[in-house]
Amino acid sequence: MNYLLIEQADFRNQLKPFTFTRPIAEIRVGILTIREKWEKHLDASLSYISTPALSEKYPKKTEAQNILINSSVCPNSELVRAIQLGASLKKDGILISATATEEEIGFFDPKQKLEEAAEYDGEITLITQNWHIFQKNASEIRSDFELITSGRNSQHVNDPHTTVYGEKNIFIEEGTSIKAAILNAENGPIYIGKNAQIHEGAIIKGPFAMLDNSHVNMGAKIKGDSTIGPYCKVGGEVSNSVFFAYSSKGHDGFIGNSVVGEWCNLGADTNTSNLKNNYANVKLWDYAKGGFKDTGLQFCGLMMGDHSKCGINTMFNTGTVVGVCSNVFGSGFPRNFIPSYAWGGAAGFSTFNLKKAFEVAERVMERRDKILDEVEQKILTEHYEESKPDRIWEKD
Repeated sequence: MNYLLIEQADFRNQLKPFTFTRPIAEIRVGILTIREKWEKHLDASLSYISTPALSEKYPKKTEAQNILINSSVCPNSELVRAIQLGASLKKDGILISATATEEEIGFFDPKQKLEEAAEYDGEITLITQNWHIFQKNASEIRSDFELITSGRNSQHVNDPHTTVYGEKNIFIEEGTSIKAAILNAENGPIYIGKNAQIHEGAIIKGPFAMLDNSHVNMGAKIKGDSTIGPYCKVGGEVSNSVFFAYSSKGHDGFIGNSVVGEWCNLGADTNTSNLKNNYANVKLWDYAKGGFKDTGLQFCGLMMGDHSKCGINTMFNTGTVVGVCSNVFGSGFPRNFIPSYAWGGAAGFSTFNLKKAFEVAERVMERRDKILDEVEQKILTEHYEESKPDRIWEKD
């Protein structure tokens, strides 16, 4: 059977800025991306039905008979078994899965499929808001940990100066280097990917995941419920935050209840507020609404889209959203919604020229042996145009 991941338009809009540059299924929550979770469970490769802007990078593959799966749904064993039986399922008015022929995919009608679907009475995990990524990260680390380590043997911690608590809850892949660190997995699992490095003096508390070729720098304090994606470098104090991939927070400074996309860099002593002084609920910019939305949470920090950067000593206020390819710097607190391709800080913003943004992205990616190819440039160019209304200073 052929499986495709589909998106619900309102969920996609609510998950911006991360879905400006990727399908929902490429969001990392727990150890794996949503797509990787489904592929592990189904033992199959999945493709996407996404927006036209992303279709070249993330093409769809169809066959005569297909099962379509909602990208915002994280799998579990019970749900996977039901879908493998070919069932069309829904939960509380949300379409989970549907069957479709190759011809039907071209004029897919979610409303009709929703009417035809059977109600699923099991539990599901939905990622439909930005804060769900960090809010549900701990439970997804636990779920992914069981999925990818079952029946396998972990490498051992051979460093005599590293202290380990709850060793049975720690899984270490090959090629990992751990020196003079503290790993505490008593309250949740710790997963360490291939060729990852944990440097001297780092303190890590589970649930925690770091993916292949990533680094936890010297003296880092990782408080738990956090994920460091592949090829990231993270230091300082981190609490309940997710780094997708290829991003760096290499120095001291605090980040909590936050999500950082790909190819981002947080300058030395960057600090993110995750709790308001009056303990009120945090409001977060909602692209779908075009305004701020009450998260219902007391703790919510920074949402930073791909290719964005900030300078040393940057201070992000509680519930700040930064778009794609923005560069934030200067003293004081910048506004808590920073559009894509913004250049500046508390003193004001101008537009980060597209050509210059490409030059920065090319330099950053070259350091990791990656290139900013034509497909990536096309995605970023289209987003530069669509994000113009958010850059209100251009209207002056």
